[in-house]
Amino acid sequence: MSRLEHIAQQRLEKLENIRRKGINPYPPSYHRSHTTQEAVALFEHQERSSQAVPNPELSLAGRITASRLMGKITFLDIRDGSGKIQLYFSHDLLGNEKYEFLHNLDTGDIIGARGKLFRTKTGEITLEVTDFTLLSKSLQPLPEKWHGLVDIEKRYRQRYLDLISNEEVKPIFALRSQIITALRHFLNEQGFIEVETPVLQPLAGGALARRFKTHHQALDQDLYLRIALELYLKRLIIGGFDKVYEIGRVFRNEGISTKHNPEFTMLESYQAYADYNDVMKLVEDLVSHIAKEVVGKTDIKFGDEIINLAPPWQRLSLREAIKEHCNIDFEDYPEADSLRTRMEQLGIEVDPNKDRGRLVDELISTFVEPKLIQPTFLIDYPVEMSPLAKRKRDNEHLVERFEAFIGGMEIANAFTELNDPLEQEKRFEEQKEMQATKLTMAKSGAEEPEIDVVDEDFLLALEYGMPPTGGLGIGIDRLVMLLADKQSIREIILFPQLKTK
Repeated sequence: MSRLEHIAQQRLEKLENIRRKGINPYPPSYHRSHTTQEAVALFEHQERSSQAVPNPELSLAGRITASRLMGKITFLDIRDGSGKIQLYFSHDLLGNEKYEFLHNLDTGDIIGARGKLFRTKTGEITLEVTDFTLLSKSLQPLPEKWHGLVDIEKRYRQRYLDLISNEEVKPIFALRSQIITALRHFLNEQGFIEVETPVLQPLAGGALARRFKTHHQALDQDLYLRIALELYLKRLIIGGFDKVYEIGRVFRNEGISTKHNPEFTMLESYQAYADYNDVMKLVEDLVSHIAKEVVGKTDIKFGDEIINLAPPWQRLSLREAIKEHCNIDFEDYPEADSLRTRMEQLGIEVDPNKDRGRLVDELISTFVEPKLIQPTFLIDYPVEMSPLAKRKRDNEHLVERFEAFIGGMEIANAFTELNDPLEQEKRFEEQKEMQATKLTMAKSGAEEPEIDVVDEDFLLALEYGMPPTGGLGIGIDRLVMLLADKQSIREIILFPQLKTK
């Protein structure tokens, strides 16, 4: 029997001993009067008060994180969702039977305790316990050093242990909640309406990505987990909502990395009578507002960098940025083959199946994106990369699109939305043809995205007329990474996707 198995066996024996005493080790409820931090704040307020204030009896509850038995005196530390506090148990105050019951408790057990607060000789605020109740017996020991669980895979796979063991983890997810709250408040104040659109869709459109597929038995129909929120939100703009947004999960059956999880959280917003210039202002105002709300300032630390999120942000032409960082002018190479040849001449390994748009995207991710530390809008993309964006007013080969980068990673993507139904149909058909060609060229058995069916219902909706519209997508997870100063997406997702053991 291993050491951990021996400890677990001892805990089971204690559990049986508790049951033999007629005590329920898992009672249905417990009334606590205060959280640990509320109790501490109350006591400190009483100490500061110039008037004599009675010291009330409190009831607290939490998980035991440390114990110190010293004969007829025992100290336990308990932790709840707000913090930790010390408990003081005295044989003289509790009596022999109640005090001896402490031997049935272990680190990790959850207890409730009643008593009055005082300060010890060392100055620590402590509850002098007059009664206590076991609320949940822990049958598994906490990690050897509960205050520092460092096994990365165990932290992600057993997030509950991570939250119990590492004090710095819970504030990350509290921060995430605050970021989403601040985001909602900002958009609501701007007149946007929050909506919900289908997660299961007959066609997973709005982005180029491999999809997750399922089957609905009653309808006898294949459905897809959405890869974007876009096409349904645009239907709402057509229907007469001028400003809409959705915060929702999207799903892409692709790679996993420090910046990618198969399911992630997106904000998408659409604003009638706006273009990508209006959306740029919206983004820089939104992100700087969130930073001020949740961290109190617009200068933030990310890795070794200090990043200033205050508007205005830098605006760079995509064409000029690529020319600067790898000496390729993509307008000199209007075909995929010529651009691929030029990239190979520079020693860049190139997938022969990638189209021109994906080749340009590779140039961005390889040479440009890592250099964009301070907030930057890359603007005006080749039309092949953006089938849902409107052509640039003075250059038909480009579209009015931007991506926002901070800390060397993309956090937002936005367009002046294409609202010409005939042009949109043509773009969809061209995209479908490119995918078909790619499949034909691919080696037999290679995993490739399925060919998209043209979304006829969306095209029909466009034929009823969509006003000029600015659309935006922001990756919530990456925004949280930025404001939490975390380099891996797994640190800011409660339950990241892992391979099943």
